[in-house]
Amino acid sequence: MKAEPAALGVAESPDPRAEARADTHLMRSLLIGIFILMAIYALYFARAFFMPVILAFLLALTLTPIVRFLRKHGMPDVMSATLLVLLSFCVIAVAGYLLSGPVIDLINNTSSIGQQLTERLAQLRRPFERILEISRRIEGLAETSQEPGVQRVAMARSGILSQAAGNLLSAGTSIAIVFVLSLFLLASGTMFYEKIVQSFPRLSEKKRALRVVYDVEREISHYLLTVAVINTCLGLVIGLGLWALGVPNPQVWGAAAALLNFLPYIGALITITLVTIIALISFETISYALLAPAFVILCDVIEGQFVTPTVVGRRLEINAVAILIAIAFWSWLWGFVGALLAVPLLVVIKVFCDHFDGLSHVGNFLAAQHTAVEDEEISDAEKAAGA
Repeated sequence: MKAEPAALGVAESPDPRAEARADTHLMRSLLIGIFILMAIYALYFARAFFMPVILAFLLALTLTPIVRFLRKHGMPDVMSATLLVLLSFCVIAVAGYLLSGPVIDLINNTSSIGQQLTERLAQLRRPFERILEISRRIEGLAETSQEPGVQRVAMARSGILSQAAGNLLSAGTSIAIVFVLSLFLLASGTMFYEKIVQSFPRLSEKKRALRVVYDVEREISHYLLTVAVINTCLGLVIGLGLWALGVPNPQVWGAAAALLNFLPYIGALITITLVTIIALISFETISYALLAPAFVILCDVIEGQFVTPTVVGRRLEINAVAILIAIAFWSWLWGFVGALLAVPLLVVIKVFCDHFDGLSHVGNFLAAQHTAVEDEEISDAEKAAGA
């Protein structure tokens, strides 16, 4: 009787095809990881190029529904794109000019604002007496540097001025790139759709690619335009409400609320904190001063819980964890501008992933809520795991 190979302790030879598939999967994962790291590296060190380009694409997507509407009514794309871009530039320039004075005054009065706030909250200073004592000692050490015989360190003004001039020139160049590139993107009309159709040989592939690209562009442009309008209306309501309450510079806080609302959760918290500080130093009684932040909280709750979900829809909602991670990542990558772009870029990624089967799991991870079918699948998986 012949013994079986397993009984003799002889291991079966591995399947070469399975090993090849495993090696291929490993190499693919490594290449994807290397590509992601290289992309992050490029976005960080070439942000002076990528930042205005992405801003231009987002601005073009925001204005695309208006261009499409005007096209249906007989206006050429070039004319509508030129008018919209010029109007956008004029609105931003005028708003910046009107807000520059109050903002500069606030920056110059930062020390006095801090002193007034400290006086209003004197009853809360006791836990921080130790920190204040340390700061007094540091000030005492700084004063000793004014004594004769002590060496002083002076910073050259020319370096500061040249750096400021360079930053201003760089900012102006980036703004020009944003508006000029968005103008060309809007004025191109259906050129990109034609290029996409020409890239595929079969008619079925042409139709599918055109449908996917058109759906992605339509959903993203509708989302960006709707959110921009909602944030603008929120800023107007908050500005008018703070003006009625007598808060100084209500136009600044309304503009800040509209801009910071592109940062979910964090932007509203920053706006509430700033309005609370200004109200505490502007009004005599703390009870009346708290009306201003209470009004801002009410507006943010109505906008976040009722207006935006109703107008935008639940389909494009992103879960809070993904939003916070995206804001942290893009703020590290590109600073405050990156933080403002985090959620729009996240929506772009989600909509793009939802239209491709291979990336649907990424879109599902970014989604805010489970569907009923997904809840049943999760329940079945938990029961199977428990069994």
